[in-house]
Amino acid sequence: MNLDDLGLSRFLLERTRQLNQAAAAAGDFVLYWMHHAVRAEENPALDLACQAAASLDVPLLVYQGLGGSHPHNNDRHHTFILEGAKAVAEDLARRGIRHVFHLPSDAQSESPLPGLARSSRVLVTEDFPVAPFPAWSLGLARDSGTDCLLVDTACIVPMRLAGKRYERAFQFRKDQEKAFAARVDADYPSTADAPAPYQGPLPFSPVDWTHPIPTLVSRCEIDHSVGPVHQTPGGSVEGYRRWEAFRTDGLSTYHRQRNNAALDGVSRLSPYLHHGFVSPFRIGREASRTGGGGADKFLDELLIWRELAFNYCFHTPNVHSLEAIPDWARRTLEEHADDPRVLPGKEALHRGRAGDPLWDAAQRSLLQAGELHNNVRMTWGKRILDWTEGPADALDTLYDLNNRFALDGSDPNSTGGLLWCLGLFDRPFPPEKPVLGLVRPRSSEAHAQRLDLQAFSSRVSSQVVRPRVAVIGAGLAGLSAGRTLQDNGCEVVLFDKGRRPGGRLASRRQESWSFDHGAQYFTAKDPRFNRQVQQWLEVGVVNRWDGAIGVFDGQRITSAGAGHERFVGTPENNSLAAHVAMDLDVRASHKVTGLSRVNGRWEVTLDDGMATHNPGGAFDAVIVALPAEQTATLVGDQIAIPSVTMDPCWTLMLGLHDALPIKFDGVFVNSGPISWMARGNSKPGREHGESWVIQAGPEWSARNLERPPDDIVAELIEAASIVSEAPPRPAWQRVHRWRYAQGATSAPEQAVWDSSIGLALAGDWLGGGRIEGAWLSGIAAAGFILRDPSLQQVPAGSGQADLFG
Repeated sequence: MNLDDLGLSRFLLERTRQLNQAAAAAGDFVLYWMHHAVRAEENPALDLACQAAASLDVPLLVYQGLGGSHPHNNDRHHTFILEGAKAVAEDLARRGIRHVFHLPSDAQSESPLPGLARSSRVLVTEDFPVAPFPAWSLGLARDSGTDCLLVDTACIVPMRLAGKRYERAFQFRKDQEKAFAARVDADYPSTADAPAPYQGPLPFSPVDWTHPIPTLVSRCEIDHSVGPVHQTPGGSVEGYRRWEAFRTDGLSTYHRQRNNAALDGVSRLSPYLHHGFVSPFRIGREASRTGGGGADKFLDELLIWRELAFNYCFHTPNVHSLEAIPDWARRTLEEHADDPRVLPGKEALHRGRAGDPLWDAAQRSLLQAGELHNNVRMTWGKRILDWTEGPADALDTLYDLNNRFALDGSDPNSTGGLLWCLGLFDRPFPPEKPVLGLVRPRSSEAHAQRLDLQAFSSRVSSQVVRPRVAVIGAGLAGLSAGRTLQDNGCEVVLFDKGRRPGGRLASRRQESWSFDHGAQYFTAKDPRFNRQVQQWLEVGVVNRWDGAIGVFDGQRITSAGAGHERFVGTPENNSLAAHVAMDLDVRASHKVTGLSRVNGRWEVTLDDGMATHNPGGAFDAVIVALPAEQTATLVGDQIAIPSVTMDPCWTLMLGLHDALPIKFDGVFVNSGPISWMARGNSKPGREHGESWVIQAGPEWSARNLERPPDDIVAELIEAASIVSEAPPRPAWQRVHRWRYAQGATSAPEQAVWDSSIGLALAGDWLGGGRIEGAWLSGIAAAGFILRDPSLQQVPAGSGQADLFG
C-alpha cells in the first residue's frame, strides 16, 4: 500500500511515517493500536485509521493493551491508564467505533497484538519516541506482513519535519519559529465519519468495563505498593476540566508564578498530555488565542521545551544510557565518578528519607501525589548525583524514581528534564565542582531558602486525605502493609501482642550463640519482592546465606544442589523486621481481642478491656495480619475467610560445646521427627559459637504439641544425633513451640478485602506463604485500601505540580 492511495490531507500526511510496504496484506480490517493518544477527538492517528478503513472499504478496530511485565507497572499507572481507557471506549462507542482493551492478570501473558496485526490489512499506531514503543512498532512492521503507519499525535510541528537532532533550546526555537507560527493557531481539520466497526472474533476476552477499576487492578500481577492518585483521575473529561480551570484562573499569571512550587500557579497537565487524554493542538490553540505574558511563557514551554525533548528522543536511539548526554557532560561526570559521596541507599531515596528536607519533600510529592513541580524537579534530579555510585547509577536512579512514581513517567518531556540534570540542553559551567565536574550546579540548600518549604509540603499532603488504618499483627505481612500505607500518606497504627515486631522473623542471642528460631531464611522468586530484597542488601540489613545445604534420606546426607539464592537478616533475622518497623507506630505488647464497627468506623479493643475510642482513635479501615485461626477468632463472621489451616512446629535451639561433624550448614531431613536443622553461626553477622536450630516436622509437631518441653528436647536431640552421626553436646538449650508456624495449605488470593466494611486480611497463609508471600500479602492488603475511592477524601481545588513536571 502507498500512502498516496489513502488521499490524506496535508495535516495527516506530514505527520505520518510508513515503516514498511507489505507485499500483499490480506487482512480484512484496519487495526489502530492506541497507546499514547487516548482520546476520541483531535487524534490524528484515529483520523488516519478511519480514513484508511474508508478508503480500503474495511472495518476498523481500536485496540489498547496493558501488560504486567514492565518494571514500573503499578496500581498508580494502571488505574490512571484504565480510567482513560474506559472514558475513550465510551467516547468511541458514541461515534460507532469499537474499542477493546486487553488486561492480563498474569504478568507473563503473551500479548494478542502481534496476532491481531497479522490479521489486519493496515496497522496504525502513534509515533511515540521513547522505549519500548519504537522497537515494538518496528517489530510489528517486520513480522506482521501488513503495512504499519506511525502517526505523530503529540507535537504541533511533527517530529520528523525538523530533520535533525537539536541540543539547545535557542537554536530549536529559532529554526522552528515559522513552523510553529503557521500551525499553533490553526483550527483542527475536520474529520470523516467513522467507518464500520470490526465485529469479527478476537483472540482474547476484552475488559468488561462494568467491573470497577479497583477490582480490575487488584487482579493484575503488578506492584501494589504505589497507590493511585485519586486527585488526578484519568481521561479526557478530567484533563480538559483541569485545563479550563488553569486557563481561567492561572494562565494569565503563569509567567510570574510558575517557578514558585509553594503556589498553585501551574497547569498540572503533564500526565494528561503524556497519555494523550488531551489534545496538544487544542491546548496550544486556546493558549495562543488567549494571549498575554502568561500564555506566551506557557506556549514557550509547550512548543519549545516540550517539543525539543520529543525531537531529541526521536533522534536518539537509547535515551536511557549515558550516551544520550553531550560528550562534554559525560566526560566530566565520568572523570568525577570516584569523587567521595554519601550513599543513603535506594530504599531511603524511594521513601523520601535521604535527610535533605527539600529533596525529601520533593520525593514525597512523587511518592504520594505522582507529580513534581518542574522547578523543584531540577534540584531534586541534580541532588541524586551526590547520592549514587556514579553517573550511570545516577541516571538509572533518576529514571527509576521518576518513571515508577510520576504519572507522566517515561514521557519524552520528563525524559528531557531528567537528562538536563546531567547536562543535556545546557553548556559547561566552570570551574569544576566535586561530583558534578562542569555540569551546572543547583544547591538544594539555596533552593530551600527561597522556597516556603512548609507551604510546599502542605500543598502535597493536602491534595488528598488518606484513611487512618489499624494493622493487627506486626509480623512481616503487617509490617509491609503498614509501611506501604504510611509511605502513601496514611496514618497507621500497628498492634502486636509480642514484645517486639517480627512475628516468625524471630531471633535470639545467648552468650556466644545466635539463633533464628522462626523463619530460617527466605528466597526472592517474585520480581516485586526481589527488588525490595536488593534494596535491603544495599543497606546491609539482609545478606546472602551461602551455606552448604544437604538432604538426609535416613541414612546419609547428600548435597541439595544450588537452588534459589537464600537470604537472611543481618545480624539476625529479626533485624529485618526491626528495619521495616523503624519509623512505624508499633504498639508492642498490645493484644487485640475485639473489632467493632461504630458509626461506620472501626474501634479496637485491647486485652485489658480498653477500647481505642478516644478522640482520633477510631479507624477508617483495618488489616488483620494474624495466622488464619487467630484471624477467624478475632473477626468472626464479619468477613469471609478462606479455609486454611496452619501447621505447628516445635523448634529446638542448641548452643554447643563443640562443632557437629557435619559438612553442611543446613539439612532437610526426610525421616524421623525433624524436618530441618541449621548451623546458626554459618549465617553472616552471627555470633561464632556453634549453634544449631532444629525444627520438627508438621505432623510430628501436631501429634506432640501438648507434650512437656523437656520430652521434646530429649527426642529432638536424639533424632539430631542420627543425622549428625554424633550426639550434640549442648551447653545451652531452649525449645519453642510455634502453634501456627506456616499454612498447611495456602489460599490462592494474596489478600482478602471487603470494601463495604473496610476490612482486609493478610498473612503468609495467603498467596503462597513464607517470607516472600507474607511481604506481598501485606502490600496487596494495603493496595485494596489505597485503591478504594470511598476511603480517600479529595478537597476541592487541591493541586500542585507543573505542566512539565
